Amino acid sequence: MAFTVGIILFAVGILFAVCLHEAGHMLTAKWFGMRVTKYFAGFGPTIWSFKRGETEYGVKALPFGGFVKIVGMTPQEDDVDPVTGVSGADDPRAMWRFPVWKRTIVMSAGSITHFAITLITLWVLFSFVGIPNPETKAEQWPVRVGPVAECISTKWEYDATTKAPKACDPAKDPKSPAAQLGLRSGDMITSIDGVATPTSALLREELKRATNKTVAVTWTRDGKALSGTATIPEAQRIKSDVVKTADKITADDLEQGGLLGISIAPRVADIPHVSYGPVEGVDKTFTITWSLIERTFASFKDIPEKVPNLFKAIFGEQRDPETPVSVVGASRIGGELFELGDWASLLLLFASLNLFFGIFNLFPLLPMDGGHIAIAWFERVRSWFAAKLGKPDPGRVDYYKLAPITLGVIGILGVFVLLTVTADFVNPISLK
Repeated sequence: MAFTVGIILFAVGILFAVCLHEAGHMLTAKWFGMRVTKYFAGFGPTIWSFKRGETEYGVKALPFGGFVKIVGMTPQEDDVDPVTGVSGADDPRAMWRFPVWKRTIVMSAGSITHFAITLITLWVLFSFVGIPNPETKAEQWPVRVGPVAECISTKWEYDATTKAPKACDPAKDPKSPAAQLGLRSGDMITSIDGVATPTSALLREELKRATNKTVAVTWTRDGKALSGTATIPEAQRIKSDVVKTADKITADDLEQGGLLGISIAPRVADIPHVSYGPVEGVDKTFTITWSLIERTFASFKDIPEKVPNLFKAIFGEQRDPETPVSVVGASRIGGELFELGDWASLLLLFASLNLFFGIFNLFPLLPMDGGHIAIAWFERVRSWFAAKLGKPDPGRVDYYKLAPITLGVIGILGVFVLLTVTADFVNPISLK
């Protein structure tokens, strides 16, 4: 139930952010005196609306975004106002008639709104909600079970092919205690041989004492206490104080001890959190925002090489967690984070999405807002050069001539959205 509620709330949050984006366009356009005739949440048939002044506000049936109608965005607009009988392009308050700096502010207001949502969300996160304490060391992590191995390799070896420790052989190596016990990802180990193991450091100590013994193990799963017995095999393992990549491990870095056959993968909610207050939270907000901006541009660059993995995921291969997601996939992840009570990651995801929307919408390509801004400034610069050269003003760009490029961009985006939505339905990324 919590998962479903989380999906709905996260999706509504995204819809709300998109509506605020459109409100940014509307409010700045009205401020400058442009004529705004419609502001709607959703698309399709109108469910409810009212008119105040010259603007109709309302809700439509399909909650896939929102839109605002600013009259005369281009000189070629031929929509005729049913009241005045004047086309959008000929309206004296048409957007295209206003100075380029005003049009730039109006067209960028949507993205600025997303940036404001990002900053506010991050400030709330750092100031009040809190993040995992960066000073918490790995050995202090609670023992949350991650991937479970079928067997235990008693001798540690480096595999140059996989660039990782050599995997065990189920036909030759002993069955892992985790497999004997039926442990699952997400379980929390609570004790070994009657001794509490609240941290990974204590777990290591108890496994060393329990080597070659059959011991009782207790753990929790979804709030229920479970227990069982397993034999702990003696195996080579990396010492706890060694911090090296697998290819740099030497014999001096290894010790004999017991292994359960698990990777420890604590959830963010498992780790002690720290908040910074409203003043220091401002500094933390801008620091992480810059980091998120760098990661966002890196993700744009990586998209082409990730597309083949989306096709593979759709046709049954394991989904790469680094592949792009649609709003559907993001909402599903948001639902899982809500179910886990991981508010820090939930807010960070929401902030990251808004930053992504804001940056992407400023790309200088139609139909994005950045495309309209680029054209407006191209017209201004072209007119300036013409005046300097004593030539007549070349006038406005003909949007109809740009239609093939616009349709091409829409087509590419449409295919990409269809691809990600399909992958998110048939093979979604999951945190569990």
